[in-house]
Amino acid sequence: MVFQKYVIEAFWDAEAKVWVATSDDVPGLPTEDPTLEGLTCKLQDMIPELLETNH
Repeated sequence: MVFQKYVIEAFWDAEAKVWVATSDDVPGLPTEDPTLEGLTCKLQDMIPELLETNH
């Protein structure tokens, strides 16, 4: 099995009061959530779908 490495950046947007995730490696990824746990759950669902759609 071959694994690909993807870099995801997550940061807290204090003005919007949400965690934001972006990535140059995963087109269409920008997403946000008020909790880090919620953001993590979203990413687990979104990343495989976006990679399948874009690759």
